Amino acid sequence: MSTLAHTMMTAARSADSGLAGTGELDRYPYAEGPAGDRVGAPAWETEPELGRVGGRRAAGSRGRGLHGQLVQQLGQMIVSGDLGADRPLVPEEIGQRFEVSRTVVRESLRVLEAKGLVSARPNVGTRVRPVSDWNLLDPDIIEWRAFGPQRDNQRRELTELRWTIEPLAARLAAGHGREDVQQRLVDMVEIMNHSVAQGDALTFSRADAEFHSLLIHVAGNRMLEHLSGIVSSALQVSGGPVTGCDRPNEASLGHHARIVDALAAGDGPAAEAAMRQLLSVHPEAMHTEAVLPEMERVVPAPREH
Repeated sequence: MSTLAHTMMTAARSADSGLAGTGELDRYPYAEGPAGDRVGAPAWETEPELGRVGGRRAAGSRGRGLHGQLVQQLGQMIVSGDLGADRPLVPEEIGQRFEVSRTVVRESLRVLEAKGLVSARPNVGTRVRPVSDWNLLDPDIIEWRAFGPQRDNQRRELTELRWTIEPLAARLAAGHGREDVQQRLVDMVEIMNHSVAQGDALTFSRADAEFHSLLIHVAGNRMLEHLSGIVSSALQVSGGPVTGCDRPNEASLGHHARIVDALAAGDGPAAEAAMRQLLSVHPEAMHTEAVLPEMERVVPAPREH
């Protein structure tokens, strides 16, 4: 195994394993008003475990501060429909319910506004925006949709986008014979093969994501590069697109290797064809050939904001 493979597998095994502690919070000092004084009790009032940063739905927020965890919880609640379109979000109420400071609430709502999930206007306040306004290509929103009731639509849409992006990227990449990138792709295939043998799902998923990201970046099309985050998210989120990358098997590993060989030969059509074959591998149809049947899909820690 190469030094790169060993380093990557070691890093994967030492991934963050716990939530950041809440510490001392600047909580709102006044008493909570009765729920009946407001129009429509927030979703977190009917699910007590949601009313605290670090609760059940923020369990994936490893390695993030309070601000990032609150973004995660509110984002998931909006995307899942727990907080519907045009629903008012009162900062003071959020601060009380999630036991966080004014600053944390304010910065979290700014992040959600940048993603198109909420809007803040004078004399109107902060409200949840309709799905048509969301930035559906945002990696966090992709992740939240994959966890929620829209998971099937998210899987289908991501798969369709990958079929549009990646075969073209593979064809274009064959015309850019950079030896350093070629070696990196070879290394990723080596890491994937080794991680399959070791039953190491986390390392496989990271090497697979880097493989596809490298391929898009080496295609030499900057607009395609801006879409690389879609592919990375598709590979990494739970309930991702149903392709050969979703559950490793001998067929998907072979297609990765054929893509590398076609790139080395400068054969664009062969690289494109191998990518289409890779995206056509469905684990449901090949479960008897799966070499990692015991692997659970790996969900990465959400990004810092």
